[in-house]
Amino acid sequence: MSTSAVEPGTRLAERFRLEDRVSESDGATLWKAIDEILARPVAVHTFAPDFPRVHEVVTAARAASRLTDPRLTQVFDAAEDDKHAYVVSEWVTGETLTDLLASGPLEPERAAGLVAEAAEALTHAHEAQLYHLCLRPAHLVWTTGNTVKVLGVAVDAAMYGLTTDQPALDDAEGLGRLLYAGLTGHWPGDEEEGGLPAAPMTDGHFCTPRQVTAGVPGYLDAVTVRACLPESRRGHGALSSPSEVAAALADVARPMPIPISYPSTPAVASASHTEGLDIAHRQKLTVPPPPPPVQRRPPSNGSTLNRVLMTLVVLLVIAAVGVGAWTIGRSLGSPTTPEAKTASPSASTSTSAPVQVIKPQRAQDFDPLGDKKEKPEKAALAIDGKPSTFWETEGYTSAELGNMKKGVGLLLDMGKSVQISDVVATLSNAGAATVELKVGDSPDLDALKTVATDKDAAGKTTLKPDQAATGRYVLIWFTRLPAEAGEFHGTIYEVVVHSPGSA
Repeated sequence: MSTSAVEPGTRLAERFRLEDRVSESDGATLWKAIDEILARPVAVHTFAPDFPRVHEVVTAARAASRLTDPRLTQVFDAAEDDKHAYVVSEWVTGETLTDLLASGPLEPERAAGLVAEAAEALTHAHEAQLYHLCLRPAHLVWTTGNTVKVLGVAVDAAMYGLTTDQPALDDAEGLGRLLYAGLTGHWPGDEEEGGLPAAPMTDGHFCTPRQVTAGVPGYLDAVTVRACLPESRRGHGALSSPSEVAAALADVARPMPIPISYPSTPAVASASHTEGLDIAHRQKLTVPPPPPPVQRRPPSNGSTLNRVLMTLVVLLVIAAVGVGAWTIGRSLGSPTTPEAKTASPSASTSTSAPVQVIKPQRAQDFDPLGDKKEKPEKAALAIDGKPSTFWETEGYTSAELGNMKKGVGLLLDMGKSVQISDVVATLSNAGAATVELKVGDSPDLDALKTVATDKDAAGKTTLKPDQAATGRYVLIWFTRLPAEAGEFHGTIYEVVVHSPGSA
């Protein structure tokens, strides 16, 4: 099937309908398609009649379809005949390592966790005699489902005609390069890769991660050197397979979504990485430890003092119980109690009514003073409950939005008029932004009232109205943007709206 004959709407195998051409290179075209039987998006590669390696690609895809590790791209179908040549695989959504590095190097532990997952996945592929051979930042994805995915095992090597006599070593070096990129934001190669600049060099050799980025732990520097920087090993053995890289990174914490904590959440001890602690356990963690029992002290002349202290403790407990009983009795017997309850409804609401999280019906970009578009396709990511995804503005040449307009923002439609207690927005930590919270019953800028402002907003930011604010629409409005990756733009990872109740 020639690429000229393949157009959007073409159906393959009577079920895969091609929708959007994603990329095309050397006779191979990648499409976003729909599996009409299972009603899900899929990725489809089609090939021109003169593509020289169709048989190798289809063979590799059929072999890769037997892999069961969920961290490897799943292949659904592959066909080769006189009229059709295609490979159907999983459609993966998320952020590639290139995307994650757009704002600079990752936290060392997060970079190591991502690569550790990839190393374990490739270990399983190698057990099936399937190799990658061309690992690049675009092949490592942090998905919207908060999992790691390695793209292109076996298939990409066949597509590009890559072969090697030492596949285990080549993939170990590829993993090392991914770790180097995650730790430094640079690519250890002669040229830039996927927008990442080439790694700096000294004396003709690539600098180690610790020489490029401050704060890289020594053991991660050593793992990277052993995997992909032979000139800097100084006697340390090479990591020559994905399984050895996985073993070297076995103890690193695995990647999790960026945590968001809210003001109403009580602090919990962080000695353990365990998730899903039950309520009873959380309560135990917050109770201060009891004083040491007196009998544990060795006998000494201080025993009299101990007895005096114990007596005082007992007396204090008795006094506290008495005061509590008197207070309860007074409360029950006071004839003015009903009056007190009804005297100030607004005060009662503000002190006793718990706030609740209300989910917006939709989120949309808001650019009424410009071209009306601020990455609308990403707006919903700010309310998807996944802190690893985000919406961002377009890039501008200055903090004042290039002096093109007074502001841009993200507009939330709550579905009905609600009372706003506060809005918690998790922003980028790249720098301070000026953010306004606007509320109203119309999505017009002039109809939205500014109810809170933060002129030094970064990270988790709570915008709390000074007075009661009610409306259907909630706008987070950037009037000054932080610098990030050479541009100025605002970023919102997640928005949570709190309300004391419906208006």
